[in-house]
Amino acid sequence: MKERRTFQRVIVLVVDSFGIGRAADAHEYGDKGADTYGHIVQYFSDHQKTLHLDSMRSLGLDVLTGQAKDHEKGICCRLKERSIGKDTITGHWEMMGIRTTRPFVTFTDTGFPDELISELERISGHTVIGNKAASGTDILRELGEEELASHSEKMIVYTSADSVLQICGHEQSMGLAELYRVCDLARKLTLDEKWRVGRVIARPYTGFDKDSFERTPNRKDLALDPPADTVLDILAQHGLDVIGIGKISDIFNGRGITKSLHSQSSVHGMKQTLQELKNGFTGLLFVNLVDFDAKWGHRRDPAGYGHELEAFDEQLGLVMEQMKEDDLLLVTADHGNDPTWHGTDHTREQVPLLIYSKAMRTARRLNDQESFAVVGATILDNFGLEKPEELIGTSLLEQILAQ
Repeated sequence: MKERRTFQRVIVLVVDSFGIGRAADAHEYGDKGADTYGHIVQYFSDHQKTLHLDSMRSLGLDVLTGQAKDHEKGICCRLKERSIGKDTITGHWEMMGIRTTRPFVTFTDTGFPDELISELERISGHTVIGNKAASGTDILRELGEEELASHSEKMIVYTSADSVLQICGHEQSMGLAELYRVCDLARKLTLDEKWRVGRVIARPYTGFDKDSFERTPNRKDLALDPPADTVLDILAQHGLDVIGIGKISDIFNGRGITKSLHSQSSVHGMKQTLQELKNGFTGLLFVNLVDFDAKWGHRRDPAGYGHELEAFDEQLGLVMEQMKEDDLLLVTADHGNDPTWHGTDHTREQVPLLIYSKAMRTARRLNDQESFAVVGATILDNFGLEKPEELIGTSLLEQILAQ
């Protein structure tokens, strides 16, 4: 460990799917022109409404998108993604130093192979229905009544544009314990390289019919292990706190996490963040706010996305007020999900990085950065820890400290 610890606490807030367009390689993903933030702003303008984002704009959000010439406080820049892909795991892993060069397997067009489904049925004792790419709410309306009528002899399996195998289970009929057991089996099954799925997700729901079915907060994600130690592992190995809020622990399969808090919503996740700041810790508070992606981006709801941003922005202001002089705040995203774009997939975009500390005396914009991994590299540098050669990323700490 080097003899330097500048900030005692680093808070990373991931506004899941909050892209700001302008990815140079977007055309390779069918996303040329996608712009999550820009199109939400345009939607509100077209409907004669104002999007109130005072906190993020004070940190330079609109400077990054060309909607403003300067900002009040903090440092801002845009981040490019070096990894191949545009999913949650790829984005978060890159933030913490892992570059993904081989994309996870997807089953969007065909559903899962008969061989995989047959084996899952055999080991789980349930008959699979669905087995196609679908919206989580749509698949419940289509098949939830059939699953419920079977007393969970049948179970709904579906996928999306991501590398994900999702299993629905009614909380009263199947029960959470059984749903989680089946998902554990599916996770082990899909570790096979030919079915290398990024995540298996338990999707519990309640209700009595297609008009009342509703997904619950008891979702559980089962991810792959990162291929190497990440920044999180290194921090934990050196006795620092690594607190994950939301699905952070799921994304890293528990690796490097010293404390994990499940969130019922993004608003709840921000309340947990505020509480952890009061509790005190030394190290990293890493927060994922998934509702932007799951509730609004995938469902192509720009109004809902915008209002969720406003709720976040208000709580962000509270976080900034509660921070201490030796706290460092980093606000960023893991990919885009333009709610005005075609389809329901994530979108390949740049993401913002908004940096704030009460110790900062000037507001500045930095050049665009070549990787999300500047986040993790900056955190390691702050705590005086060497970055292993296998991890990517260049620290921004010196630029943050320059006044």
